[in-house]
Amino acid sequence: MSVRLFLRGAFTTKLYVTVLVAIVLGAALGLVAPDVGASLQPVGTGFIALIQMLIAPVVFCTIVTGVASAGQLTSVGRVGVKALVYFEVATTVALIFGLIVMDVFAPGRTVHANPADLKLSGSAAQYVQTGEHQHWYDFIVDIIPKTAVSAFTEGNVLQVLLISLVFAVAIKLMGERGEPLVRGVELVGEATFGVVRMVMYLAPLGAFGAMAYTTGKFGVGTLVSLGAFVALFWIAGVVFAVAFFGLVARMCGLRFLPIARYFKDELLITLGTANYEAVMPQLMTKLQRLGAPKRIVGLVVPSGYAFNGDGVCLYLGFASLYIGQAFGIELSLWQQLGLLAVFLITSKGSAGVAGAGFVILAATLSSTGAVPVVGIMLILGVDRFLSTMRGLVSLCGQMMGSLVVARWENQLDVPKVNARLSGSEPLENAPLATERSS
Repeated sequence: MSVRLFLRGAFTTKLYVTVLVAIVLGAALGLVAPDVGASLQPVGTGFIALIQMLIAPVVFCTIVTGVASAGQLTSVGRVGVKALVYFEVATTVALIFGLIVMDVFAPGRTVHANPADLKLSGSAAQYVQTGEHQHWYDFIVDIIPKTAVSAFTEGNVLQVLLISLVFAVAIKLMGERGEPLVRGVELVGEATFGVVRMVMYLAPLGAFGAMAYTTGKFGVGTLVSLGAFVALFWIAGVVFAVAFFGLVARMCGLRFLPIARYFKDELLITLGTANYEAVMPQLMTKLQRLGAPKRIVGLVVPSGYAFNGDGVCLYLGFASLYIGQAFGIELSLWQQLGLLAVFLITSKGSAGVAGAGFVILAATLSSTGAVPVVGIMLILGVDRFLSTMRGLVSLCGQMMGSLVVARWENQLDVPKVNARLSGSEPLENAPLATERSS
C-alpha cells in the first residue's frame, strides 16, 4: 500500500482509528507533561470552533431544501410533534434512570461535606449567577432572534431553526417561482458540506489537543478524588445507552450496536473533544446515507440538540442527588419527583449555553432549595470527565432521533438500513435518502 493510499484511508474510511490513536497519545502527553498538555487547549477548541462556524449554514441549507421540497407543509408540523414526543420520553427516562441509580448506590453518603465549608468561586460562581437569571420560559423567548442575521452570527441553533423553517415555508408558498431558490440553496449546502469534509481531516488533531488539555489540566489526581462518582456515571451512561436506545432500536426493527458502530467516528470525536455539537454536520449527512430523509433529519437533529439532551438529563439526576447525599440530605420520593418535574422544563433551555449542565443544575437547585447550590463545588473539578459521557449519551440520542421519527412516518426502509449496517450494501457512497410514498 502506498503512503498516499494509507494517508487517505487514515482520514476517511479509517478515521476512527486515527482519532482513537490521537486520543491515546493526547492523554499520554497530558499525563507525562501536564504543562505542555494544558497549553494545547487552543488546538482542541480551535477544531470545535471550525465545526461550529459551519453548523448554522448546514442547518439552514438542510432544512430549506428538505422542507421546500416536501409534498405537504402539514407533514412538517407532524414530524415536529412526533420528534418532540420522542424527545420528552427519552429525556424523562434518562432523568428517572439517573435518580434510581443514585438512590441505589448512593456514592455521596461517604463524603460528609458541610455547606458552610464551601464557597462559590471561579467558573462555578459564574454558572450559578447565570442559572439564577434563567427562567423556564427563556428557551421559548430566545428562539426569536434579534435580527435574521444575528441568528447565524450568534450560533443559536434554535434561532437558525426558526429562520430556516419560515424561509422554507415562504419558498414553498411561491410555487414554481421558488424552485430556483431551492436549487441555489442546495448548491450552497453542497459547498458547505465540502468544507465540513475538509475540516474533518483535522479531527485527529482536535481530539489530540483536547485530550492532552484535559489530562494535563485536571490530571488523574482530580479524577481519583471523586473516582466512584465518575466511574458510576460512566457505567450508568453506557448501560442507559445500550439498554434504552437498544430497546428503541428494536421497536424500529433495528439494532443499536450496529448503529453505534456506523457512527464510531462521531462517537470517538465526541470522546476526545467532550463536545458532541462538533459532529452535527457529519451526523446529518450519515443519517441521510443510512436512510433517513433530508426533511426529517433537517428538523429532528437541530431541534434534538436543544430538546433531546439525554446525557444532560442523566447528569442532572446524578449530580443533584450526589450533592444532597454528600451534605447528608436524604430527599424524599416527593422531593425527587419535584426535582424531576423542574429538570424536565429547565433542561430544554440548554442549547447554546456555555456549561449548560452546570447552569441548569445551579438554576434548579437555586429555585427548589432542596439542596444547597454551593454543592456544585464538590463536582466542579471532575466536570470535564462527566461532560464527555454527557456528550456521548446525548449523541446516541441524536443518532436514534431521526431514525425513530422516520420509522414513525413510514419513511424508513428498514431492510435496506439493516443491509447497510451489516455491510452487505456499501454505505460510503450511498445515495441520500428520498421520501417514500405513504
